[in-house]
Amino acid sequence: MPQKRAGALGVHSIDQFVLQVPDIAEARHYYEAFGLDVHQDGEALALHTRGHPHRWGTIVPGPVKQLQSLIFAIYAEDEAAMAAHLDSIGVARIAGPGDGIWIAGFDGLPINIRVAGKCSPDAKTRFETHSAPSGSSGAIFNSAAPKVHPRHMSHVALYTTDVIAATSWYETTLGLRLSDGSGPVVAFLHGPHGSDHHLLALVGSTHRGLHHISWDVPSFQDVGLGSAQMMRSGYKEGWGVGRHVLGGNYFYYARDPWGSYCEYSADIDYIPADCVWPSAQHAPEDSFYLWGPDVPPELVANLEPGGPSA
Repeated sequence: MPQKRAGALGVHSIDQFVLQVPDIAEARHYYEAFGLDVHQDGEALALHTRGHPHRWGTIVPGPVKQLQSLIFAIYAEDEAAMAAHLDSIGVARIAGPGDGIWIAGFDGLPINIRVAGKCSPDAKTRFETHSAPSGSSGAIFNSAAPKVHPRHMSHVALYTTDVIAATSWYETTLGLRLSDGSGPVVAFLHGPHGSDHHLLALVGSTHRGLHHISWDVPSFQDVGLGSAQMMRSGYKEGWGVGRHVLGGNYFYYARDPWGSYCEYSADIDYIPADCVWPSAQHAPEDSFYLWGPDVPPELVANLEPGGPSA
């Protein structure tokens, strides 16, 4: 059954993201190479995970790459209370497609809050290990390597102009909770009704933008196979394989053609609805990665329009 934290008013999931890109055909190639199921929807693309009915993302055509909106989901019984809460704190309403409430989010990002089923996990996702018993071969030949297919979207990471102020905004407005952070550099927020260690991550920048979308896979092996899968498909720029400190997940980031990333993530920490997580601020060396290759400079280059040179 879906979790619900008693007395907490807040979103339970990121239902969907909407991303604009200048080349829909290239986007289809990238996301299919990553292992997602991609369906044409008029001029747009609908992103699904293998065997899962939920639509995690919509890719639309446009002149430049830009995150157009984030859609958050709430329980039906919280709809009226959320609307009253937004009015009480003076959040500006904006026009937007479909149902639910559209508001101007931090840094002006359009945000939709609507009633929808909980698509964030209700428990820590299953983690698998791959080890051959004594007397057996553990070899997996490249010619027979399985294709990696993520199970679900884990989190979204955004660039923001002020990590500390944005954290406060998402806590006050949407009911998210700080899991861990590193001052003005990065913050990780979880949902009050049970979610991975972070449903939303915030990364300091000169302007808003999309840093990455993270996708859950079942094993460290899948993270490694995914990295090779993307390199063979022509997407050779990325970061990993490694292990994060905050969240504890194994990772590989594959750079898309427009400068943001999709992450293969395995074994991330989980925060149940009834857990009081000991949130804290950490030094930079204790907030990024435990092991892995050196960080490429382009990993934190926000290439969306809106910066000083735009």
